[in-house]
Amino acid sequence: MEFTTEQRLDDGVLEREFALGEIPGILWTPPSASASAPVPLILLGHPPLGLRRMYPRLVARARHAAAEGFAAAGIELPGSGDRPRWAAAEQARADLRRAMEAGEPVTDEIIDALILPLVDRAVPETRAALDALLSLPEIGGPVGYSGGVISIGIRLAVVEPRIVAAGLFAGSFVPRVMIEEARQVTIPLHVLLQWDDEGNDRQAALDLFDAFGSTEKSLHANMGGHTGVPQFAGEDAAGFFARHLR
Repeated sequence: MEFTTEQRLDDGVLEREFALGEIPGILWTPPSASASAPVPLILLGHPPLGLRRMYPRLVARARHAAAEGFAAAGIELPGSGDRPRWAAAEQARADLRRAMEAGEPVTDEIIDALILPLVDRAVPETRAALDALLSLPEIGGPVGYSGGVISIGIRLAVVEPRIVAAGLFAGSFVPRVMIEEARQVTIPLHVLLQWDDEGNDRQAALDLFDAFGSTEKSLHANMGGHTGVPQFAGEDAAGFFARHLR
């Protein structure tokens, strides 16, 4: 991991951009973080539109995390932002747009082609980033996972024992195989669902929630579309992580 920029935000949060090989990322640490008092970490799920376009939303979430005494970090999704284009992913997104614009059903084949290769690439990258982040003296764990492509969160919750709690957003397509994988998830979950999400199958989201194997899981459903998440939803998620990361 190589840090490339550093700035102190007006609330004292330290923001550092980094590169992990070809993967860009951003780390935010609270003023209280130090080698003598390392802090827990929240991994911010990969923003599908890229770190730069999603920066205002990401930094707002990172500030909330810092206010609770947590570090936060996010890395760029494969094929997104400034990373090299990924032909298969571009084709899958084009097929999805074509089906939605034509008012046709989004088939399992389209969803699988769009999501499954992304999960297979993004999860090992996230685990490598976690290795690097937890090697820093000011970060000591435990680790939470928040937002992003929900299928990536599912896979991480299954394979990454250092993640002890996850806040997931039921706002992206989920392959059927991931619903089966969700039965292996046992960590505490806080799942957010926008009831009128125009890009999400509500029943599929409810089926996914039902499939999670966690004994502690809560579903927070709010009226409105994909981008209409109410402000208090973030406060609820902050409380969830405060309970599980302290």
